[in-house]
Amino acid sequence: MNLLIVKLSAIGDVIHTLPSLAALRRLYPEAHITWVVEEAAAELVLGHPLLDRVLIFRRKKWISDLRKGRFQAVRREAGEFLAQLRDRRYDLVIDFHGLLKSSFVVFLSKGKRKLGYDSWQEMSKLFLNEKIPEDMNKHAVDRYLDFPRHLGAKPAPPEFILPCPPQAETHSDALLAHHGLEKKKYIAVNPVALWETKLWDDAKFAKLADSIAGKLKIPVVFTGRDKETLDKITAKMSTKGINIGGQTTLPELANIYKNARAVITTDSGPMHLAAAVGVPVIALFGPTDPARTGPYGAGHTVIRAGLSCSPCLLKKCETRQCMEAISPEQVFAAVERLVNGGS
Repeated sequence: MNLLIVKLSAIGDVIHTLPSLAALRRLYPEAHITWVVEEAAAELVLGHPLLDRVLIFRRKKWISDLRKGRFQAVRREAGEFLAQLRDRRYDLVIDFHGLLKSSFVVFLSKGKRKLGYDSWQEMSKLFLNEKIPEDMNKHAVDRYLDFPRHLGAKPAPPEFILPCPPQAETHSDALLAHHGLEKKKYIAVNPVALWETKLWDDAKFAKLADSIAGKLKIPVVFTGRDKETLDKITAKMSTKGINIGGQTTLPELANIYKNARAVITTDSGPMHLAAAVGVPVIALFGPTDPARTGPYGAGHTVIRAGLSCSPCLLKKCETRQCMEAISPEQVFAAVERLVNGGS
């Protein structure tokens, strides 16, 4: 049996799909499973022990190249991708994404059985020949697991398996050692997010980190892809702030989080990565709904202002009051309870 998973992005969404991959592998142990993913989240599935192949859909690169007039390069690369996509006859294609871009991949794959949500979002259902209802009241992890359940998978605890190349563990351990950080004796902070409405104030992150380092005597390490953004936060601190921004791959970041005492984070891909490796997460939520996209599993803490307008799911807001209303003292209290073994 040849099975194709289409889940292109983003980091959090790909992580939410990993338990479904595990369930599908248990259901079809002999199947050849291919996953199509975009570049940003590819590290989460490349070399994955439950996959036979990963195809990278370089949509954003091709769009950029087309704008630069590199038509021949795009034609060649897109042709190579299409040839790889069609070199197997897929018995089952599952569109976990449910958008036009994923429907395009489903259509090009020429799969026999094309399964997805019974949804008109971006007309995605038009490309399917088998559909299931999409229950938006569920967490994304459980919503995606509806596909394996539909196919006959037996109930089992969700399993998050991430690829862990040996070099990822070696490099992340060396990075911790370089900064004098001992395993389970530091707190990691991810202050970044793709939506500006999910962001918290830099000065509040700095104040929080100073409280943790000063009162709890626990070092704080800041993570993220943009070192300069994190530098602005650590520059506001009176204690030592450790910045490893831009120095880790996703598997390396997963190891950094796994070895932390806790992870404090905005609603973002790194939040889901931390939850997936089983570390306690303290998540700051504003415009989004933690019931649908919060840190999955037990032992996590969600901090919200509880405004009547939230969750609004807006990417732009003049006040961002839902995030502004969260105080460093609130977050520190949650960290203190966790460190002291409280709930």
